[in-house]
Amino acid sequence: MKPINYKAIALAICAAYCVAEAGAQEIDRDTLDKWSAPYRGWHYYPEPVIPSVPNIPGHEEFINVDVPCVYQLPGQADNWYMSFIGFNGKGYNSFVAESTDLVHWTNPRLAMGFGKEGEFDHGGCVIGAFLYESYDVKAPRVLKKRDGKFWTLYGAYPKQGNYELRPGYEGVAASEDGLSWRRAKDTYILSVHDADCGKWEESCIYQPWLVEHEGKFFNFYNAAIGGLEQTGGASSDNLLDWKRFKNNPIVKVRPDHYDNQFAADPKVFRDGDHWVMFYFGLCKEKRAHIMVAFSRDLENWTSHPEPLYKAGGHPGGLDGQYAHKISLVHNPKNDTFYMHYCAVGNKGRCIGLITSKPLAKE
Repeated sequence: MKPINYKAIALAICAAYCVAEAGAQEIDRDTLDKWSAPYRGWHYYPEPVIPSVPNIPGHEEFINVDVPCVYQLPGQADNWYMSFIGFNGKGYNSFVAESTDLVHWTNPRLAMGFGKEGEFDHGGCVIGAFLYESYDVKAPRVLKKRDGKFWTLYGAYPKQGNYELRPGYEGVAASEDGLSWRRAKDTYILSVHDADCGKWEESCIYQPWLVEHEGKFFNFYNAAIGGLEQTGGASSDNLLDWKRFKNNPIVKVRPDHYDNQFAADPKVFRDGDHWVMFYFGLCKEKRAHIMVAFSRDLENWTSHPEPLYKAGGHPGGLDGQYAHKISLVHNPKNDTFYMHYCAVGNKGRCIGLITSKPLAKE
């Protein structure tokens, strides 16, 4: 009779347990349908809320607006602000506009411009990964102060001359008033040069999204290898020094799905007992769609196979090519979600709007 190999049995039990755990992390289709249902079937606003040519005073050369992100400042419950970017043929600048109804935006002005020549953000800065007081999906999107300042992560590019010239970096910025932003660290926080940079992200780092949870900071970001963009995560204790997740990328491109080329630009919120991530999928037909994924722990994500909103869904043709890069805010005055997004269609690259309830006609 052979002796019992207790070590082998222990290893087999451990392996079976790990497989079971991995299976448990995958969210079933019925749950995906249930969790995504509240975000489907919303209503399109007929016109851009910020046009492709915004005519920003002193910055009229910046056009093709993109990457909206809505927020509020402490003590200003009736006012909202939106950061967004424009392109001048050389690179990006970030701007901010204001509104009292989340539809009509006024007083656009510079929020963060080009970095110095030779620096990692000389090609432009894309703010919009703000530190909020709460990441609950229905919470007011109020900026939170830390060490007496407001904070945002930002995407950046080292060279001027075209769109998103690689390799791309991420930085961290701070603000005294929540409107004008400057570097909070002189070096980048994520790049392709980092020791823990993965194969999946070795071509370019793109846009971050910041979440604070249980005293820790999380950075969800998209990055590329060649022509494929996927989403990964990193964590930090201080907003300045970051360590990547071991299981990156956490939201992958999927063959034969709407996100078979890109799974990019994540926006993460707490929704009851789980987390929801809005991102965009780009397919081989070069059309971008608003997608959704879910998680119970911020690290393991399951994407719904169907988009929330497809390119071409706007009845006026506003997003005939791309519907992507969302910002989500809830207005308690009318119990309505406002999803601003970058639309590319018959009116150029502009900021469109989808709302959970139809807005009253003007």
